[in-house]
Amino acid sequence: MTTDDVSDMRDMSVLDEGRLNELLGKVVTDLGAVAVAPLLSIGERLGLFRALADGGPVDSAKLAERTGTVERNVREWLAAMAASGYVTYDGDGRFRLSPEQAAAFTDEESPAFVLGGFQAFMAAARPEAREKLERAFKDGGGVGWHEHHPDLFAGTARFFKPGYAAHLVDEWLPALDGVVDKLRAGARAADVGCGLGHSTLYMARAFPQSRFTGFDYHAPSVDAARRLAGEGGLDGQVSFEVAGAADFTGGPYDLVAYFDCLHDMGDPVGALAHTREQLAPDGTVMLVEPYAGDSVQDNLNPLGRAFYAASSLICTPASQSQTVGRALGAQAGEAQTRQVAAEAGFGRFRRATETPFNLVYEARI
Repeated sequence: MTTDDVSDMRDMSVLDEGRLNELLGKVVTDLGAVAVAPLLSIGERLGLFRALADGGPVDSAKLAERTGTVERNVREWLAAMAASGYVTYDGDGRFRLSPEQAAAFTDEESPAFVLGGFQAFMAAARPEAREKLERAFKDGGGVGWHEHHPDLFAGTARFFKPGYAAHLVDEWLPALDGVVDKLRAGARAADVGCGLGHSTLYMARAFPQSRFTGFDYHAPSVDAARRLAGEGGLDGQVSFEVAGAADFTGGPYDLVAYFDCLHDMGDPVGALAHTREQLAPDGTVMLVEPYAGDSVQDNLNPLGRAFYAASSLICTPASQSQTVGRALGAQAGEAQTRQVAAEAGFGRFRRATETPFNLVYEARI
């Protein structure tokens, strides 16, 4: 960039005022989002959202009384939430949650629940995480999943759980050829990269005749999954083991599932090649990946923005920290995923179904 170029940038007369105002409007929106994110966490942790969940209008004094908090702080929090569209303002200093807002911010079993995403993104942006990420940008060494704050593990699980609750049993598994019949009759299934195990447990509850094993290299997540299985009375049907995608055992499996994790792996080809060795001859691999087109242009939209940001903060550095470091990224798209499956030796690959947030692929030998 030359000195003249810098001078032109400082000369406001060369700027298109309409485009500049449009850009600044987006910046203001993003500044508000950054500022509101920690307030959402505070609202959840202090029970402010839950105290509004009955839908009745309350003022800041009543909400502070219900939650044991200070009215002045609550008043400002309510105004910030209302300006964001996250709380409804009824006038006369009274606020409430609409049914939709309650589903998004108070009901963790709702398919619309969103607070896990904010929890995960805030964890990924903590100062210590940013320092590691900056180093990774300079040296390409990546940042391992296990190097993040525990809120990332919990928040990610809470972020994906609503989608699994809404789609996994009723839509995704039935879209795979013959898999539901096998699970009903009694099959063996593996959930690779299971995290806290929500996907594994949803399948186990739906198909009590089958046996499920969740695998994850992150021991604290496996411990949490085991606790959830015990609390749900599924100890005899489900087990969780510490193992990576390239070294899990226990096959042959009728179904091996990867939920939103293949793109995070350093060597996705090696992972799927190992999966072939653990798969029954007529077994199925289900790959659930973030929704994405095959080109950058296809993904220049709000969803792509969120996924590219997550990929920059979490997914791509996680892959770079591992052997091979292929770094598919969260917006890999179908073509790259198909190529990985082909390199791993899978002769059959298809998009089985999709949602606005996920693509579900079926791979078979």
